[in-house]
Amino acid sequence: MKVPFPLLLALLLPAVPAFATVTVTSPANGAKVVSPFGLVATASPCSSQPIAAMGYSLDSSAATTIIYNTSVDAQVSAPAGAHTLHVKAWGNQGASCVTDVAIMAVASPTASVPSDARVTVAVQGLTNWQGVYDSGTGAGSSSGTMRLVSSPSLSGSARQFVTSWSNYGGERYFVSFGADTAATNFLYDGWVYLASPSSGIANLEMDMNQVMANGQTVIYGFQCDGYSGTWDYTANTGNPQNFYDQWLHSNAPCNVQNWPVNTWHHVQIAWSRDSAGNVTYRSVWLDNVEQDLNVTVNSAFALGWGSTLLTNFQVDGRGTSGSATAYLDKLTIYRW
Repeated sequence: MKVPFPLLLALLLPAVPAFATVTVTSPANGAKVVSPFGLVATASPCSSQPIAAMGYSLDSSAATTIIYNTSVDAQVSAPAGAHTLHVKAWGNQGASCVTDVAIMAVASPTASVPSDARVTVAVQGLTNWQGVYDSGTGAGSSSGTMRLVSSPSLSGSARQFVTSWSNYGGERYFVSFGADTAATNFLYDGWVYLASPSSGIANLEMDMNQVMANGQTVIYGFQCDGYSGTWDYTANTGNPQNFYDQWLHSNAPCNVQNWPVNTWHHVQIAWSRDSAGNVTYRSVWLDNVEQDLNVTVNSAFALGWGSTLLTNFQVDGRGTSGSATAYLDKLTIYRW
């Protein structure tokens, strides 16, 4: 493809601000990221010129990756430390625009997992998964089917969840993967794929339950909330005997309605507890972008359960009726 001279000259020169036409969706300014991280950006006319190309570079590097499009969806690598990501656009007559994003490249959450931690891998492949309507979602109804599929899949065996609902009903899928009353730290590490269309999904929930040595059950409830646009967590605002399980909004943004469809998303959640069942929700990573929560709430319930470790994957419907298909793969749960 022959590049017009004005554009060629612009591509060879650093981009300079010329109106705020470059919009970076991810990462947010000041974000903590695990390399490689996803860059999603778009550009509208630069100095009234139609966009001919976009690109990005890191810090003072002269190396710029150029994409002949009006949007960027790319994986970017960065060494550990603070950086400035320059996201650029060029008009078809040589105008140049740029938006700078400050990022901090940090270690993967798995780097903090001790070498003696217990690990349960391929949880999505366990044969004892079950599904049930979650009456906590209201007066509606839901039903769901599950099966293991080879496509779409990262491991060759992903679990497919097909959920139908009426009146905002939600279907909770769950599996017991062991018993451990001693572990107090956990890392949930899985991959989620939402098939198109996914606009009917209101909330996507990824939980864990653990029975402690005193017989009380700790609920580690966590979801991406399509109504509030936040990551939410649960707390027992009563006491273990007279309990009230309540969802609370964090300050960390997440809206499942905005998750790109037909692609895999990496979700990692770090939480811990003390001997009384007070849970600290530490951090969540979505597609290698970290958000710190660091909130502690009581989450112990006297449910009379036998000893177990259990994880939930829940799809809540939006609207009077609908259906959606989601996939879960490479689910690994670390505990220590």
